[in-house]
Amino acid sequence: METKEYLKILKEEIHSTVFATVDENGLPQARVIDIMLVDDNSLYFITAKGKEFYHQLMDKKYVAISGMTGGEGSLSKKAISLRGKIKNVGQELLNKVFEINTYMCDIYPSKESRMALEVFQLYEGQGEYFDLSTKPITRESFALGEQVEVKGGYFVTDKCRRCKICYSKCPQKCIDISVKPVIIRQENCLHCGNCISACPFGAVEKRS
Repeated sequence: METKEYLKILKEEIHSTVFATVDENGLPQARVIDIMLVDDNSLYFITAKGKEFYHQLMDKKYVAISGMTGGEGSLSKKAISLRGKIKNVGQELLNKVFEINTYMCDIYPSKESRMALEVFQLYEGQGEYFDLSTKPITRESFALGEQVEVKGGYFVTDKCRRCKICYSKCPQKCIDISVKPVIIRQENCLHCGNCISACPFGAVEKRS
């Protein structure tokens, strides 16, 4: 999928997400924030100038976001995590936010009540998409803006002797043991780390 498709899932299927920031003491803070708008390569959300969240955004200009579709028993479980740079774009998109997200009109019914609100844009960053309903799970990475896509995870080096112990410990059985060195299928990997712990030859390495 393209970046715009992941963002569309975040806006339309997930919508309410957990935003993480850091406070003035360096401690993590989290709250649930709705994704208000998306375009092909960025997303938008709002907050009020009087909130600590606002001041943390203005101070650090960076945020991490996570959200998931479906609850317990749901047949569809898609999750997206995203982290990156944000900027304040003021109130220029505020009318569009309320036009598309009409439920917000009940919370802030008048123009006067919306004076404290400002729109933020996450314009550059790195994300991961998970579909936990597939067997094995599906995992994909993507980038926003000028961010270069970085694919981390666990990889098997030439130290591999194809003993297949890693395969026996892998919950998703996403290791191709027909070749040497064996290959971890990154699109199905949970990043649990069982392979690196189990390998007796130190053939598995973690890359950030």
